[in-house]
Amino acid sequence: MATSNANKTKLKVLFVVSEMEPFAKVGGLANVIGTLSRRLAGLDCDVRVVLPYYKEVKKNLRNLKLRVKKLEKRISTSIDWLVEEGELYELKYKGVRVYFIENDKYFGRDQIYATPKGEFEDNDLRFGFLSLGALETAKVVNFKPDIIHCHDWQTAFIPICLKWRKHLKDDDFFSNSKIVFTIHNISYQGQFDKVIMDKFGIPGFLFTSQGLELYGKANLLKGAILYSNLVTTVSPTFAEEIKKREYGHGLDAVLKWVSRKSNNLQGILDGIDYDLWNPETDKSIYSKFNSKEIASKSTNTLKLKKELGLNESEEFPLLCFVSKLTEQKGLDLLLNSLPQIFDLGYQVVILGSGEGHFEQILRRVNRKFRKNLSIAIKPSEDLERKVYAGSDMLLMPSRFEPCGLSQMIALRYGTIPVVRGTGGLLDTVVDYNQDKKNGNGFIFHEFSKVSLLDALIRAISVYEDKKAWSKLITKAMKEDFSWKKSGTEYKEIYQKLLT
Repeated sequence: MATSNANKTKLKVLFVVSEMEPFAKVGGLANVIGTLSRRLAGLDCDVRVVLPYYKEVKKNLRNLKLRVKKLEKRISTSIDWLVEEGELYELKYKGVRVYFIENDKYFGRDQIYATPKGEFEDNDLRFGFLSLGALETAKVVNFKPDIIHCHDWQTAFIPICLKWRKHLKDDDFFSNSKIVFTIHNISYQGQFDKVIMDKFGIPGFLFTSQGLELYGKANLLKGAILYSNLVTTVSPTFAEEIKKREYGHGLDAVLKWVSRKSNNLQGILDGIDYDLWNPETDKSIYSKFNSKEIASKSTNTLKLKKELGLNESEEFPLLCFVSKLTEQKGLDLLLNSLPQIFDLGYQVVILGSGEGHFEQILRRVNRKFRKNLSIAIKPSEDLERKVYAGSDMLLMPSRFEPCGLSQMIALRYGTIPVVRGTGGLLDTVVDYNQDKKNGNGFIFHEFSKVSLLDALIRAISVYEDKKAWSKLITKAMKEDFSWKKSGTEYKEIYQKLLT
């Protein structure tokens, strides 16, 4: 007799993360976790997320008018021979149960990872406590996970400690749990002095080139790659790129090693929430529109230019850059190219926050090119949405880009991406000049001013052909980079690991 769906045991998935939308956000990781966890819950998985109870989380919960439940049991673990404790709070949000770990010594700060002066010096202890605390949380709430899905170096202590830490490695509670580790950004690796191994009860003999050691430091990301059951990253192209010296940030040999077995390193393309990012329902933009009726997009452009104090003529296409202000995103290349970009006839809007020196440079540049340039540092989400809807093109000149979400959002709003051919940008953007039928943007490959300007010349040439440009906008808006496909892929790899 067949087993009914109602009697099937749900796949139990524990996410351990350092940020999650809408509770705490620094970058795209938060969006990914918020949407992927909900997508998996919709695929009949029992998904639980463990997240630090930052100050930002508390503020956002108040703004969202969400009430959390304080659990009676506390968690405790030892770090450097000292007992560290945390209070637990619980919230059911859109089908996902979220547990917040409160410890003000580690998480009661105004920022999540760093101040403008640099990263917190005790990030090893802060996120080590998150990792060990997440395992204790699972035990306290009696949630025995089939899959523990860890994200970036901040959760690397989980695969390392489950493999090597005394007591944990023999803990029957996790004996059948498989660990999936996702690299969202390989440039952040969690590199610390060797003493960190003693603090977390990791055997000293692992401090070798075959273990945690890399360039004289204990490298937590390396450990996570070595000791997880499966490593994933956020696009198929990036999964191949990081096995090369140019993109591997010192870990290329390790990634080649773990991928020697079939499918031990997989690239699954991130997606965006198509309900959250929808020009047909977006209350923040000036005028709603869709792929069948794109006329109102020009209304958004006109009103955005007016709000930004730019020339409202259609003669000058509006090029936007919406990103963290870092070297990785190619902001320096954009800034060096601005005079020539203006000479081509573009106006430019830059939105973002990030490294302090870039913020200072942007303030100076804004004064110099005020006629053709608008800059907003730490912009509101409303302005960000208006820029996506009202810009004609999005520029992403990234040095490397594991996946990229901005180009997906831009396509959703009919804003044509001009991108450097790397990582997930190659998995989502098809060059119009190479393939007019399937093209949805413009790609340049060299990280150079000449190559960038060539792509912008090609883009503006199509922009001036209004009929061709309208077709390109419609094509862009019909793309589907939702989590529908990717969420299913994650569930499939979970199931395969358990067989």
